[in-house]
Amino acid sequence: MADQQVATGGKLSGSGNAGLFMGVLLCLASMSSIQFGAAFSATAIDAYGPSTTTFLRLVMAAAVLALIVRPPMRSYSREQWKSALALGVTMAAMTLCFFAAIDRVPLGLVVAIEFLGPLAVATWGLGGWRLVWPLAAFIGVVLLSHDGEGWVGDPVGVLFACGAGVGWGTYIVLMKKSGKLFKGLEGLSMSLIVAATAAAPFGLARAHEAMSPEGLGMMLGLALLVPLVPYALEMIALRRMPMSAFGILMSLEPALGALAGFLVLSQPMTPWQMLGTGLVVAASAGVTSGGNGDA
Repeated sequence: MADQQVATGGKLSGSGNAGLFMGVLLCLASMSSIQFGAAFSATAIDAYGPSTTTFLRLVMAAAVLALIVRPPMRSYSREQWKSALALGVTMAAMTLCFFAAIDRVPLGLVVAIEFLGPLAVATWGLGGWRLVWPLAAFIGVVLLSHDGEGWVGDPVGVLFACGAGVGWGTYIVLMKKSGKLFKGLEGLSMSLIVAATAAAPFGLARAHEAMSPEGLGMMLGLALLVPLVPYALEMIALRRMPMSAFGILMSLEPALGALAGFLVLSQPMTPWQMLGTGLVVAASAGVTSGGNGDA
């Protein structure tokens, strides 16, 4: 996730190379948790539908984090509440679109399309030759969309993936503001509560189907995989490595999404699709390394 802030101004706070190495491991663990969590969601989606899976996962995540953080709701200002509401609704829309997309389109393609959102945010204001990176990412998505025999997924699934990308780009902008208004994880906690509430009209109707030890256990596991564990890992990682290194590492996310889709969901990729994934990864890394370093 690209919403963290670095209190150390981008410098290493760990003990030299050891701190950087640990930061890299934490980043890889975070991205793996996100992408394999998305892949493992397929079972819940098949059983309860994407909307109910989204709703219950957000409810579980909000409840766990609220118990840990205990946000002082009565003390928040009007501006803080507006920030939490905007971010929470965005998180709900983004997650609903993402789960609806992976129900219809291979995970690797969904993640690549979704990645166009934060890539657009990162390239905003850049000019000159750097505009080649968005073009490379678009070509990569086109290559991913064809399996050698035909176009994969369906138009509705692709539209949902595009919606998730818009949501992710908006999420980054709103989370930066939230990080300035709230202490620690309070902003995330409040936003998750709002997100769960916003997703209720879409997922509440079938929620009773998951009211069993197996169903609730599955949802709790998904909530831990995304976003609770990744967020904590990234917070620790950012204290141990420069922001530029963090951003480049996070560019590997589309590749990990493709790997998770292959290992968990048996979604193979052709050489051209692998090339497409590589182009999206290269575009994200290129924008990150060529930017001004701000997060």
